Amino acid sequence: MSDEELERLRLKKMKKLLKKLVGKEKSNTNKPVELTDQDFRSFVKSGGLVVVDFWAPWCPPCRYLAPIIKELAREYAGRIKFGKLNVDKNPKTARRYGIRAIPTLLVFKNGSLVDRIIGAMPKEMLEAKLKKHLAG
Repeated sequence: MSDEELERLRLKKMKKLLKKLVGKEKSNTNKPVELTDQDFRSFVKSGGLVVVDFWAPWCPPCRYLAPIIKELAREYAGRIKFGKLNVDKNPKTARRYGIRAIPTLLVFKNGSLVDRIIGAMPKEMLEAKLKKHLAG
């Protein structure tokens, strides 16, 4: 079996496991999921609109944005999946996506990066930026 086939099988299995987990734990659909370097890729490729918040606990703007992200996750449950990735604990993924400032939100649609939102902002501004990806 080639490396590509193994990777496809691994991703397929991860998608199944993620769907099963989300199905069993309804709370995962209405709050941000804590991500790691290991599960980031499968979460992003799970389909639909996915927003990942790159943050750190020592970052004041990140702490400002956290309750906004939680609120949006509740309000857009079933339409947008939200994840959070601590850049201090998961430097590999942060490096892969060139995260130089936090908070940075990466927006993925069906597994492809479609937007990068840098910095903290009021809920209304962030919501407007995300809504344009729901419409298209």
